[in-house]
Amino acid sequence: MTLAYWCVLAAALMPYGFAGIAKFGDRRYDNRAPRDFLAGLEGRQKRADWAQQNSFEAFPAFAAAVIIAHLAQGSQAAINVLAVAFVVLRLIYGWAYINDRPTLRSLIWIAALACVVALFVVAARA
Repeated sequence: MTLAYWCVLAAALMPYGFAGIAKFGDRRYDNRAPRDFLAGLEGRQKRADWAQQNSFEAFPAFAAAVIIAHLAQGSQAAINVLAVAFVVLRLIYGWAYINDRPTLRSLIWIAALACVVALFVVAARA
């Protein structure tokens, strides 16, 4: 399994880390009604929930880009670098979101999206 495929797994699991930040450690959390709990959050916990949601939204395009780049037999080194960069950027994105850094968050979001686009370019050039 390539490093890029491991990055797909990391990106698939990342939202659950943000969910943990949103939910756990709060005595009000009720596992019988987690969505009601999340709807009532504020501040850092609310932003962690939003980071979770955005991570789920970003995942499909990233996973598809990695798989397509592999299937097209693009440069493995380029695929790996872009996949690792995406995961690192998305972790920074989550940190920026949770810590209320909207400008940095948006810049990182754009950079991570650029990694996805670049993966498709790697596939197209193969």
